[in-house]
Amino acid sequence: MRSQVDPDQYYKLSYDSKKRFCSYWHQINEVLLSKPEKVLEVGLGNGFVSEYLRKRGLKITTLDIDKRLNPDVVGCVLEIPFADESFNVVTCCEVLEHLPYEDFNKALSAIFRVSKSYAVLSIPEASRVYRLNVQIPRVGEIKKLVSLPRLRKAVHNFDGEHYWEIGKVNYSLDKIINDIKKMGFMIERTYRVFEIPYHRFFVLRKIIRGDYGRNKK
Repeated sequence: MRSQVDPDQYYKLSYDSKKRFCSYWHQINEVLLSKPEKVLEVGLGNGFVSEYLRKRGLKITTLDIDKRLNPDVVGCVLEIPFADESFNVVTCCEVLEHLPYEDFNKALSAIFRVSKSYAVLSIPEASRVYRLNVQIPRVGEIKKLVSLPRLRKAVHNFDGEHYWEIGKVNYSLDKIINDIKKMGFMIERTYRVFEIPYHRFFVLRKIIRGDYGRNKK
């Protein structure tokens, strides 16, 4: 099996930009904050995140559909080949948009099943934002993303890699949030990376399906 992305692309300067390394930092930081023993990374990419986490002493397993990337296990996010609750944290960053949206819930269900406690996702968001970065004496640096809604949302057409993106017609942020909650995850936080707002992160805590309302109280 092969992915839609040529492995050589992961090592081009045009791909691994300074902005993307900021996204890698958030992937790493969110995993470390949960202090896990075992981590599953779905979507190996160039291997930077998993290699760093290994050097921090974490037991991490990589899963990818493309054997050319040399993951620990070749497999698909729709049918993750591990037992229930095998990992404290499952990461799946910039992967799910490569599947038709009708497979989104199936992928979330598989991630939910093998996760014991947490999942970290990042998904492209196309909604327009502007970055505000101001230095104020005696206050410090203020960094903020300012949303500017479009009069008409863009329609996403499959571009050879992405089947959908948040913020486009039929893929509102509210829709994605609701589908995540239906799977039994509580969203502890969601945010867009300041340096690369195209990447929206979701930090999810596993709860029992159907118990979201009770946990929310």
